[in-house]
Amino acid sequence: MQIGVQAAVPVLYVRGVESARAFYGLFGYGEVKAGGDGAARWSYLQCDEHTLLLACVQPPLVQVELPLLIYLYVTDLTGLRARLDEAGHAYEMAGYPEHAPGGELRTHDPDGNVVLVGQRSPAAAEARVEPTGPEARFSLIRQAAETVARRGGAPASCQIGAADGTACPEPAEVKLADTWGATVWGCLSHVDEALINAPAAFIAVEDDQGLGPWLSRRSAKL
Repeated sequence: MQIGVQAAVPVLYVRGVESARAFYGLFGYGEVKAGGDGAARWSYLQCDEHTLLLACVQPPLVQVELPLLIYLYVTDLTGLRARLDEAGHAYEMAGYPEHAPGGELRTHDPDGNVVLVGQRSPAAAEARVEPTGPEARFSLIRQAAETVARRGGAPASCQIGAADGTACPEPAEVKLADTWGATVWGCLSHVDEALINAPAAFIAVEDDQGLGPWLSRRSAKL
């Protein structure tokens, strides 16, 4: 008989079962079972085949120094955003990375745990929302790097280099340009630095909306 894991149940230690249960209820989780007394309580939540156990122990048995990171995939990110807005939970749109072409957002549960939410099915172009918050810029950089990785054509190493003039050995993943036509390839961290310190710089993306395809179509008509 083959032995394997049949199910895995994430356990979250929370300060209040009620507030945590209400928050995760926005994602479709419902309470299946609950128990305990005043000093130790738990709530077992389920959404389809996905489960989550909320545990509240007083005094707390576990002191978490860094917030936990939870990633949830949903079928309708737009609908979830409406629920979060209605419930008054703040969130930031983090863009449309390759692993979540339908969009990705970042929020926090009532205990401060970071919750990332993505949609696997692609979003229509007209339904896309501009990224917001401090995570947005780097999410856009990652998206550009993923596109370059699929198409190829980047030089071997970063062309920006360190602030002291030394070369950067990291691979070049993103191309930057400015309105005067200067271009440079850089690694993720140096591209991020350049976008902050050179306000006129932008991420150069090769797609069918650029000058190259437009000029090709124009010359084909001549």
